[in-house]
Amino acid sequence: MNSPDPKDDREGLPELASKTDESGRTIAVLDNHIDSRDLFVATREIIIGHGENHYRLRLTAQNKLILTK
Repeated sequence: MNSPDPKDDREGLPELASKTDESGRTIAVLDNHIDSRDLFVATREIIIGHGENHYRLRLTAQNKLILTK
């Protein structure tokens, strides 16, 4: 008897993936969505590399996001 394919249970659900960053943290990616709480676990600022450029994403005291080059 064959067991059912687990992919059949996920039909119609968004794809879930996880990414591990250089610090060893795992960050969940649901379709193209990352929750900012996962990014700012231990810090209020992260650096994003995009090609040759680096951008700073900061979480303000008012809980807003600021992206600067």
